[in-house]
Amino acid sequence: MAQFDFVVIGSGPAGRRAAIQAAKLGQSVLVIDDRKKLGGVSLHTGTIPSKTLRETALNLSGWRERGFYGQGYRARQDIRSEDLAVRLDKTIAHEVDVLEHQFTRNGVKHLVGRARFESPHRLAVDREVGDQRITEIIEAEKILIGVGTTPYHPDNIPFNGTSVVDSDRFILSPRLPRSLVVVGAGVIGIEYATIFSAMDVPVTLIEPRDSLLDFMDRDIVDHLVYLMRDRGVDLRLGASVRHVVFNERDEPVCVLADGRLVSAETVLFTAGRIGATGSLDLAKAGLTADARGRIEVDRSTFQTAQPHIYAAGDVIGFPSLASTSMEQGRAAACHAFGKDCACADSNLPYGVYAVPELSSVGLTEQEARRRGIAYECGIARFRETSRGHIMGSHCGMLKLVCEQGSGKLLGAHIIGEGASELIHIGQAVIGLGGTVSYLVDNCFNYPTLAEAYKIAALDIWNRLQHSAVDSLQPQFAKVC
Repeated sequence: MAQFDFVVIGSGPAGRRAAIQAAKLGQSVLVIDDRKKLGGVSLHTGTIPSKTLRETALNLSGWRERGFYGQGYRARQDIRSEDLAVRLDKTIAHEVDVLEHQFTRNGVKHLVGRARFESPHRLAVDREVGDQRITEIIEAEKILIGVGTTPYHPDNIPFNGTSVVDSDRFILSPRLPRSLVVVGAGVIGIEYATIFSAMDVPVTLIEPRDSLLDFMDRDIVDHLVYLMRDRGVDLRLGASVRHVVFNERDEPVCVLADGRLVSAETVLFTAGRIGATGSLDLAKAGLTADARGRIEVDRSTFQTAQPHIYAAGDVIGFPSLASTSMEQGRAAACHAFGKDCACADSNLPYGVYAVPELSSVGLTEQEARRRGIAYECGIARFRETSRGHIMGSHCGMLKLVCEQGSGKLLGAHIIGEGASELIHIGQAVIGLGGTVSYLVDNCFNYPTLAEAYKIAALDIWNRLQHSAVDSLQPQFAKVC
């Protein structure tokens, strides 16, 4: 029976960051994962492959250049399914190699197998060695559960792995279907719907809610909806799928609750994921999961009901981002071994890698209104920047939300090329308690899309001047 100071179940963003952090603190660390290759869902079927597919689609389709050369421009006239897989395989192989090197360099051990609890401190790992199945027993002082999630499979969806698929299966063997129905307009659904639309695949997006991405600013989402409709995406909002049947050509047909029929060569179901905790035997460790397989933790320490057992990443629910999962894993490992580490739970940046990208940090205009904050907004459109003209950006905008009296920046929201990179300027200003005057007074590289911050800040200043009162704070007066 092997013994370790720290055993991590799962090698996704939370697990690998926790393992490396614990190793750097001088602990003996073992990572258990049922995949033969490290990386978890994020690397093999989630974040990395879906973003790689997006980049491949944009490059092969020439989508970025259409604003300059016209909507008929194509970098490659015929895109094949094989073209989508080439870059995907290279990227995943590189990322696995980097992760294996990091584990080796830090002395982190890796065991391939499926872990389950035998007791609060003991794990049984079921493994396949050659033609034999064996079980190894592992004793651990501290444990972190970072198993991530798996796609939700409702009974009314006849998944067959070919024409009716979930997001994990879809990315394992990427194909370019003649037509695509995406069920569920969450982050994953919107990303895939817009990626394939950029490659001229007819796409229908079905969502039971009447709106998209409710956690993001409405102006940004409205701009996305306009762009999606403009390039032919059929949005079926307020519609739910009752069940799926197959027509005489063996193509799937979605039967909506109101009786309408929507058919396509491929149906991609992206409506929800559940924690991959079903095989862990949590009860033997004195733990339980909710109906969606998620584990409840103390959000300040990431401890479960058993103080020596931690959980982090998508398995604990919102916000379920690779970026936050990494920080949660690191914070959990630090707490487990007495190292101070703060894991900020405010001003987290959100990125939606649709076509075009969306990214957000801080308060939306709607949140500011609900909180009763006197606020003002400023907007800049990418076409107002010289860099935007050079790039041929026909869409894109940046929106700032600030407190009216003090000018303190409360939120930044972006849609357009490079949104997930640009958002960190707003994140830094918000995190340091800065005002929009910083954006007005400081110099930006020229020409850049980042100039949009200055344009939006000046838009705020102009609005405040038009509604000026004697109590205006000095930082706005000095701009004049």
